[in-house]
Amino acid sequence: MTTIDWDEAADTFDEEPDHGLRDPGVRAAWAGRLAGWLPETAGAVLDLGCGTGSLALLAAEAGHRVTAVDRSPRMAALARAKLAAAAGATARVLVGDAARPPVAAGAFDVVLARHVLWALPDPEAALRHWATLLRPGGRLVLVEGVWSGTGLPAARLTAALAPFTERVHHERLSADPALWGRPVDDERYALIAALAPPRRHREVVDVHLILRRGDEVLLARRSGTGYADGLLNGPSGHVESGEDVRTAMIREAAEEIGLSLTPDDLRVALVMQHRGPAGSPRIGWFFEAAYGAGGEPVNREPHKCSGLSWHPLSALPDDIVAYCRAGLDAYRAGERFVIHWHEDDDPIAHTPDAPDRAVLLPATRPGPE
Repeated sequence: MTTIDWDEAADTFDEEPDHGLRDPGVRAAWAGRLAGWLPETAGAVLDLGCGTGSLALLAAEAGHRVTAVDRSPRMAALARAKLAAAAGATARVLVGDAARPPVAAGAFDVVLARHVLWALPDPEAALRHWATLLRPGGRLVLVEGVWSGTGLPAARLTAALAPFTERVHHERLSADPALWGRPVDDERYALIAALAPPRRHREVVDVHLILRRGDEVLLARRSGTGYADGLLNGPSGHVESGEDVRTAMIREAAEEIGLSLTPDDLRVALVMQHRGPAGSPRIGWFFEAAYGAGGEPVNREPHKCSGLSWHPLSALPDDIVAYCRAGLDAYRAGERFVIHWHEDDDPIAHTPDAPDRAVLLPATRPGPE
């Protein structure tokens, strides 16, 4: 990869019309392009690899609040002097690496970079980091190209932007000689990439039955499911589309252990947010029902369960799914809200000497304090 001495190149870049923008026609052409790429209202613009500050100056003159960054102290000094001389410009210039600029995350409406990515050792990593510097709804404005086989094709950057942007607009710049002060026949382009809106957090909701027979609770031994097979777990399942949690619990109890429960048979025992090792978070609703409600429990799913058994709530076995054990322990202690968050390398099974991942959340109490 080519290594560029930006200090040595500073004067050259400032004098050439396609870098210094001293030619009035070139300057006007870039100002016109930036007007279409930057927000219509004044925003915070981060110009990375700013060089002598030509684009930063145009953005500042358009009313934007500009932060310009260059790793060369000499370049930064030239940019600082240029911006300071502009009447009404709101700008600051920092010395730093364009790939990891010394600025706060989520602080900018636009990240602007012109002929910078091609010179970085890992353009894709730089783009991912730059996206974190944007506010919701922000955009990346990237001017790049391929010159004599050197540079970055637009297709490569478009693919790199896809995972975290909502859309990418491509503008071909080679055909506009006004931007360069002369005709060019290589590939020059701009990509304007709008950051994808943050996705709302979603979790699977599941339901769990604590069927009580005095001090005992009913557990089922998992088999053939592909997850936690051989371990004990309470009768449980997922809430399906269109169901509320109580309806889902009644359905699951009928499907798994043949009970015909009614809404009046159920009491909310606790609510647990849980995450299995290397898994996604879920919300679990634990319901209590008394033995005899809905009939005698039987194993209705032998392809998923090798058998049902009763166990003292005060002496639960160890060969039980860890979050189920945590839920039952919290229920026995009178707790009502629990977080149980596995680390990725935690065992699925309850392990007495493993770290206790249960976090008990205090509930409000009725009446005066």
